[in-house]
Amino acid sequence: MAPVVKVAIIQLYPKPMQLESNFQKAANFIRSAAAQGAQLAVLPEYHLTNWLPKDPQFGELCDQWEIYVKKYQDLARECSISIVPGTIVERYFEEGEGKLLNAAYFIDPQGDIVGKYVKKNLWGPEREHLTSSGRDVHEVFDTPVGRVGLLTCWDLAFPEAFRELVYQGAKIIIIPSFWTLSDCSEAGLARNPMAEAIFLDSTLTARTFENTCAVIFTNAGGPPGRGYAGLSQVTVPFIGPLTRLGSCSEGMSVIDLDMAILEEAEETYKVRADLAKHDWHYDYRFPRNRTEEKL
Repeated sequence: MAPVVKVAIIQLYPKPMQLESNFQKAANFIRSAAAQGAQLAVLPEYHLTNWLPKDPQFGELCDQWEIYVKKYQDLARECSISIVPGTIVERYFEEGEGKLLNAAYFIDPQGDIVGKYVKKNLWGPEREHLTSSGRDVHEVFDTPVGRVGLLTCWDLAFPEAFRELVYQGAKIIIIPSFWTLSDCSEAGLARNPMAEAIFLDSTLTARTFENTCAVIFTNAGGPPGRGYAGLSQVTVPFIGPLTRLGSCSEGMSVIDLDMAILEEAEETYKVRADLAKHDWHYDYRFPRNRTEEKL
């Protein structure tokens, strides 16, 4: 019989540049999740700092990344719970120049890091500040809750990322995010102010069906009128969201994720079986000399 995994999704408003305050709030949610029997707690992207990369203080706070990774390791050990602490931006210096990496970790209940992922597909405004993981292969990690893949925010828009993970056997894909309603263009917002909410709800559900996987998506929430999208959710095939938080509020939901539904979905759609065939017809790379007109 497939196991049932108890998952806590935690939707936070990251107060700008307040690392310790934001950590303590997250830690309180995680302790509450553990008390409710959760095996895994997942936080949003940029949950310690918010996203203000042009503020001179931002880089200085990112220098403290190791301190907070260790704090989450200690918290996982204290609560006997696996934690994906959203993302933590890390600053390194090479030849005197600072480099920022947006990193997600999977920490097990013993406090050990069993997986790390550096964001690959950077949203437009991030490209001026962050370094992508580029052409590094997406990895899948063996964790206490099964085979897990990590993605971050805008990675959701790229089905290729999911395919790489599912091909390696990922059953759960975890996506910390800082996705706002105002990420849409002026033209899109004029068509529909809630366009990004439709993007999130429809794409998250589609990804679960087309990959026979579960998706754990945690997004930032915040005060009304500031563009926060929220909509953190655990999504599975056949059903869609098992739980879904509101657009603005902070909060937590603890949900039972029955892994049997993934086996039933694969039996129905046979996506993984097709991917495993020796003559699978989408085994290709785009030609490097393609032109913009062709795209």
